[in-house]
Amino acid sequence: DSFVFSDFPMKVIDKIKQKAEEKKTFFSFEYFPPKTAEGVNNLYERLQRMLLLEPLYIDVTWGAGGTTSDLTLEISETAQNFCGLETMMHLTCTNMPVEQIYDALRKAKQCGIRNILALRGDPPRGEEWKQIEGGFANAVDLVRYIRQEYGDYFGIAVAGYPEGHADATDREADLQRLKEKVDAGADVIVTQLFYDCDLFLKWYQRCRDIGIHCPIIPGLMPIQTYAGFMRMTSLCKTHVPQSIMDELAPIKDNDEEVKKYGIRMCVDMCRKMTAAGVPGLHFYTLNLERSVTKILKGLGLIQSEQLERNLPWGRCATGARLKEDVRPIFWRNRPRSYISRTGSWDEFPNGRWGDSRSPAFGDLTDYHLGSLHAEKGITKGMWTEPVASVQDIYNVFARYCAGQIKQLPWNESPLSPESNSIKDRLVAINKTGFLTINSQPAVNGARSADPVYGWGGKGGFVYQKAYVEFFTSPENLQVIIEACKHTPSLTYHAVNLKGDSLTNTKGTNAVTWGVFPGREIIQPTVVDAASFVVWKDEAFALWQSRWASHYEEGSTSRNTLESVIQSYYLVNVVDNDFVDSDLFQIFGVAIPQATA
Repeated sequence: DSFVFSDFPMKVIDKIKQKAEEKKTFFSFEYFPPKTAEGVNNLYERLQRMLLLEPLYIDVTWGAGGTTSDLTLEISETAQNFCGLETMMHLTCTNMPVEQIYDALRKAKQCGIRNILALRGDPPRGEEWKQIEGGFANAVDLVRYIRQEYGDYFGIAVAGYPEGHADATDREADLQRLKEKVDAGADVIVTQLFYDCDLFLKWYQRCRDIGIHCPIIPGLMPIQTYAGFMRMTSLCKTHVPQSIMDELAPIKDNDEEVKKYGIRMCVDMCRKMTAAGVPGLHFYTLNLERSVTKILKGLGLIQSEQLERNLPWGRCATGARLKEDVRPIFWRNRPRSYISRTGSWDEFPNGRWGDSRSPAFGDLTDYHLGSLHAEKGITKGMWTEPVASVQDIYNVFARYCAGQIKQLPWNESPLSPESNSIKDRLVAINKTGFLTINSQPAVNGARSADPVYGWGGKGGFVYQKAYVEFFTSPENLQVIIEACKHTPSLTYHAVNLKGDSLTNTKGTNAVTWGVFPGREIIQPTVVDAASFVVWKDEAFALWQSRWASHYEEGSTSRNTLESVIQSYYLVNVVDNDFVDSDLFQIFGVAIPQATA
């Protein structure tokens, strides 16, 4: 069984009951699995941002006939355990044998997921709907099966159709089918999208009249573009009031105006429904965030300060991690790896790194080297072109820093915005064999609301020391060591694959901190000697698992990479002079000046 990082996964129905007691309107978001590895990584970054809005839960869709089952499960697990978002996984039963459904539920439970949206679903494109022998005919069968196999473990949601299911010939019969799903064990109803609020409210009351008493959550899809709106409403056979069509007609060719209209209209719909007693709102986000954020602001359900970063890194709002506010800088570009390897800790650093750190990090086998989907998604043009010499390797790193490559084995995302000011300098040193995988410029008292460097809320000031982490040859390392001898503000630590270590420092060094009114100084990012040695194992392993292994044994590319793995050092350098830092002068090459 896989380890469950989330200490307190809850059923959505229990969270809804809590909100009802507090008399607060809740909201939730739906996401779908992107088609590319880059899209998946971008979605993970978006989930971290949307976490700041504090949705009650999110849900992740399941491709027709289970076509995205592995990726749906991966995204659901990441959202639940690494982002700390209560996650509901879609599960359909169309064209799927019961064994596949059983396997999906088993894996969901192992991942700590406690909520399922049970659907009949659509067949894969080009196929017709059919009941697999021994499979299920509809969502009622699926709900019964989940309850039969797992009792009360899962919270179960089902779909409701205010305009009637597309296959239904009688609306009353469709309502009775919905009641069957609830009677079979469903806790919550989430509706299909609609744009006729009056129609929804009549349907809502009719549900109550026939004895459906569970929470009913309206599903809302903000209009993003006119063409997309027409395509989606046609696909779903959604009734659109003539008044909406009339208001869209004069602006249909202006995407920005259509989006603004969609926000205003959705705010009005939400106000009308909450006034009628609807407990919460579910948004079909289409993996976007701007419109939904503006709608929630318009409803007064979120405040502007919620959108500001509390810390320089994305906090995982799960269990014991709620109080975590210090991390080593080394995993900044691989946060899921860090969360995974520290998942068994009972406490997390709060205030200072050394106060409550677990004594054991665990072995490489105790954490994920990377997203399975991302591993499969490595394509030519990223970093797997033939390698004829070490200079080809240098050029790959330089191209990443220049923004020409979106990922490296050590970097799940493009270069961070805060490193743009030193981008040209990074490109220059990479071309000469200082292969950077992590960096930050010096910052001396930027306002905490700064769009690039800011974090921690209003009224504060943030600081950071210049930092660079890189692989380099033993010969280049000697250049760095000699330069550090002449610059007392510089500290370095170098270690190779075998564990040979060279350093002029020890212990822990805060490299990011913030000063805020009425609070103690916060030091959320540190360089820690013991942690660096642990990170070294992962960093060198990534050369092999995500680069060298893509070439045949004995090939020039493989031999060149393995020579680097065996001989190079992983080095971090900190310039403790955050006021007048000139860290890049130690590299002994012509370096462009930093940009503002």
